[in-house]
Amino acid sequence: MATQLLDSSLGSIACSIPGATRVFHEFHLDFCCGGQKSLRQAAQELGIDAGEVQQRLLALDGEDAQEADWRQASAERLIEHILQRYHEVHRDQLPELIRLAARVEHVHGGREHCPLGLTELLIGMQQELESHMQKEEQILFPMIRRGGGSMAGGPISVMRYEHDQHGDTLQRLVELTDDMQPPVNACNTWRALYRGLDELRRDLMQHIHLENNLLFPRTLGEGQLG
Repeated sequence: MATQLLDSSLGSIACSIPGATRVFHEFHLDFCCGGQKSLRQAAQELGIDAGEVQQRLLALDGEDAQEADWRQASAERLIEHILQRYHEVHRDQLPELIRLAARVEHVHGGREHCPLGLTELLIGMQQELESHMQKEEQILFPMIRRGGGSMAGGPISVMRYEHDQHGDTLQRLVELTDDMQPPVNACNTWRALYRGLDELRRDLMQHIHLENNLLFPRTLGEGQLG
């Protein structure tokens, strides 16, 4: 079991082990856009101990069993979950994060560690995500609901490419904000901003994971990532 886990992809582990995504977040392992990499490979690239990650995964007690539910859910139910839990939430998250970022940059722009350029980055992210979600809502999801199968291959390849771009944007957010860690003497607005950014990161990674590792492979008959 242990060796099998080390050689399993992050995406398949995230699908099959309740709570795995929480562990992956702690170790900064990308289970959404980088979900095809094995645990061993991904850990090696980050210079972390794959065995330690494996031990944490094997020790999970199943408190987050809801995460494994989606393997058995119908495409219709999964799409509805994505729309309500992620599309609607992202549309609520970003305007407030943009407002907070603009405030922090305006008030603290001269201070060390101020994330200069964050507001502009978030505005671009909002525009890209909105365009992406509209394509899913207006084109891809209706096609999947109609049983499009292989006909959905073209739109899915575009969505996967855009998911990689979202992953790149998340990495820029991490670099700009010191991994969403505010300085010791940061004001409440600054702290609220970084808490919100971390929530956005977790939500967007889970959103991409459900599509890349569950919905899309199922639609194309690719099977679960190994």
